[in-house]
Amino acid sequence: MTQTTTLPVFRRILLKLSGEVLMGNQSYGIDTDFVAGLAAEVKAAKETGLELCLVIGGGNIFRGMAGAAKGMDRAQADYMGMLATIMNALAMQSALEKLGVDTRVQSAIQMDAVCEPVIRRRAERHLQKGRVVIFAAGVGAPYFTTDSGAALRAAEMQCDALFKGTSVDGVYNADPKKCAPVRHDRLRHRPGRKPAGHGCLRRGAVPRQHDPDRGVFDPRAWQSCQGPGGRGHPDYRQKGNLTWPNMTRPISNAG
Repeated sequence: MTQTTTLPVFRRILLKLSGEVLMGNQSYGIDTDFVAGLAAEVKAAKETGLELCLVIGGGNIFRGMAGAAKGMDRAQADYMGMLATIMNALAMQSALEKLGVDTRVQSAIQMDAVCEPVIRRRAERHLQKGRVVIFAAGVGAPYFTTDSGAALRAAEMQCDALFKGTSVDGVYNADPKKCAPVRHDRLRHRPGRKPAGHGCLRRGAVPRQHDPDRGVFDPRAWQSCQGPGGRGHPDYRQKGNLTWPNMTRPISNAG
């Protein structure tokens, strides 16, 4: 049996973007034109009345786990990855402010010359004043991914939902960049938990196909999402996917 569910109206959300999204059609780095397009869609979402927090990964510049796999010290590699997320946050801030969107970057690694430290009450005040807040440098410690950082900030800021956008166009049983996996059109949820829809991490719901070993979301982040909740959303490279009507479009539950 399939039923259609519409997500509730949210007041405050955290949007977690993969760093790879900022590459656009490049193979590395930051595509400034593409980032400008993303910023325009973030602005459009904000203009619906949302309070917006952002977390952006660093995989377009440096990924700590990849460095560790090549023999680097894991902690050192993770710190380098955190610096990459700060660079991405500053790029997004620049793009948003060119569009007239007041934006503040808060970093878990103190870097006063370029951004604020993470101070929850200050971030709360920025949101109340209508500013976008971008949280950078993950949780400020190695061995934690930016997914965990996003889940932590969403809980800390009492966001109504956490949305995750990556560079693939759906939910699969394996990495579509490495093989030809099966795409999931509908997701079932673990018994005893409230169904929350396609890719959704709403409070108390964990879809079976989103088990941590599938690589969709970091396991620690999953645990944190039992509180604030969130929703996984496909491919933010596709224009229009960041607009609020698309993020809240009806979703199917397989029951």
